[in-house]
Amino acid sequence: AEDRHKRENTDLPARPYGLLKPTALGKIPGRFLLHQEALPHLPVPPLQQTLDRYLLTLQPIISEEELNHTQELVAEFRKPGGVGERLQKGLERRAKKTENWLSDWWLKTAYLEYRLPVVVHSSPGVVLPKQDFQDRQGQLRFAAKLIEGILDFKTMIDNETLPVEYMGGKPLCMNQYFQILSSCRIPGPKRDSIVNYAKGKKQSRHITVVHNFQFFELDVYNSDGSPLTTDQIFIQLEKIWNTSLQTNKEPIGILTTNHRNSWAKAYNNLLKDKTNKESVRTIEKSICTVCLDAPMPRVSEDIYKSRVAAQMLHGGGSRWNSGNRWFDKTLQFIIAEDGSCGLVYEHAPSEGPPIVALLDHIVEYTKKPELIRSPMIPLPMPKKLRFNITPEIKNDIEKAKQNLNIMVEDLDIKVMVFHQFGKAFPKSEKISPDAFIQLALQLAYYRMYGHACPTYESASLRMFRLGRTDTIRSASIESLKFVQSMDSPDKSDQEKTDLLRRATQAHREYTDMAIRGNAIDRHLLGLKLQAIEDLVSMPELFMDTAYAVAMHFNLSTSQVPAKTDCVMCFGPVVPDGYGICYNPMDEHINFAISAFNSCADTNADRMAHYLEKALLDMRSLLQSTPKSKL
Repeated sequence: AEDRHKRENTDLPARPYGLLKPTALGKIPGRFLLHQEALPHLPVPPLQQTLDRYLLTLQPIISEEELNHTQELVAEFRKPGGVGERLQKGLERRAKKTENWLSDWWLKTAYLEYRLPVVVHSSPGVVLPKQDFQDRQGQLRFAAKLIEGILDFKTMIDNETLPVEYMGGKPLCMNQYFQILSSCRIPGPKRDSIVNYAKGKKQSRHITVVHNFQFFELDVYNSDGSPLTTDQIFIQLEKIWNTSLQTNKEPIGILTTNHRNSWAKAYNNLLKDKTNKESVRTIEKSICTVCLDAPMPRVSEDIYKSRVAAQMLHGGGSRWNSGNRWFDKTLQFIIAEDGSCGLVYEHAPSEGPPIVALLDHIVEYTKKPELIRSPMIPLPMPKKLRFNITPEIKNDIEKAKQNLNIMVEDLDIKVMVFHQFGKAFPKSEKISPDAFIQLALQLAYYRMYGHACPTYESASLRMFRLGRTDTIRSASIESLKFVQSMDSPDKSDQEKTDLLRRATQAHREYTDMAIRGNAIDRHLLGLKLQAIEDLVSMPELFMDTAYAVAMHFNLSTSQVPAKTDCVMCFGPVVPDGYGICYNPMDEHINFAISAFNSCADTNADRMAHYLEKALLDMRSLLQSTPKSKL
């Protein structure tokens, strides 16, 4: 599972900043293309540099014996005129003739060829603050306003007036924004594909609304092309609600939760029927999906957010809301009757930050007062999508239910709001907040298990054309030195503080290297895929135990900052690991921590407890020592 779940992060904020003022028409055709063409190409890092850095990253996570063996393999691989150089040249040739040497390979290996269900294993969820409605009326009002906000954002994408984002003064690739609406994943027997209906003459004019496991096509534009207002959408949502009061329908959406090969078989089977095919195509072509969920099971305040996170990731199982989804749809907004809300997205087209930017825009939009009085033209009844369920399809649904419910039982997820301080504290100490949090994760893990582990933090490659992510390896020689010293009686507080600062500095340097295209993980993957493409035998370096260990990320982490007080969440990427996502606000930090119940060694609550203690201990340490001489 080395190539998956790659989420984007860097703790340099992406600052929106318009390149051009919108014209009188509010459209800037061609602006996006000009912007994209000005972006640099992703470099292929120098081979020797990557191999040296690979050995350094192995040091804290493997034994000396294993390291010695790997050093021999690296020496063999890097010989002049050897296999390494041949593959490197192949990569450099590929970089010359493509827009981005990595992006197609990455999409395939990390997502489209990945065969585990997208639910829990790939699709991230976002938990939004609880809304203050308690009934259907409030739920539908909020949903209507949210849909209007989505359409407002869509207009900026379509008119190419979306402000270009910057990171550390450099413009970022905006391509992902054009992939998230009107797109959908399609299952295939060996590899999935993505369809995108945002381009071309016949643009999508509808969204899919799901209520009580029943799907509806809701046209969201008037005949003159203007988007429906909140009032109009509300009336349409009420019609949908009133024609889907019973949950006696087969939850067809459950099929999308299955293993990709099983789903591909069921999909082909489902589409043999003309009615079913039309219904599925309507879902795939829609701008996005809005899921009107039944209220969540009532729980106490302290576990409420964790339960919502589970609802966003998987819907709670076949007896709750999991049938109220089409998990292959890129964007699904979820609004429950009790005020819980958020979204889940299919990861292949985009990383977290564009999704969160869309979310921030919508949340701001929902706070605006109503401006326009709606035209009172009677609107057509939203179309209910029909499905003919054969005994075979019913059987596929039953099997998918069973598999899903096992997954639901297995996911251990905890949302922790760390209230003691936020990113303002590390900043006051002149430490990068992201580096501070990552080091706290290293400390928590070390205290729990007595050793460091391979750690994945995603770094954004959006400075480059079509850039996705690379890996920041947060377990470093410097972080290990710090965590070992932290509870050691023979180290003074001053020594510990110096090690803490050195470790956060090392993390900052690795981050800078990664966002500039100089990390090692994607380069190593490229060399490996080049070997497969050249039909040469797989180099020993990639068959080595150390490589397998290095790619087994017990900690898979991502910082996804947002203006909204929300938190993104995702499952672990290995059976004995954790998935940890965080949004650092000024005075608090939102964390989502996941693990699997089937692994006896991992526990999300316990990790949350140790993480909280690590953050507090690191603060006390810094406060007990004068500002460092470093």
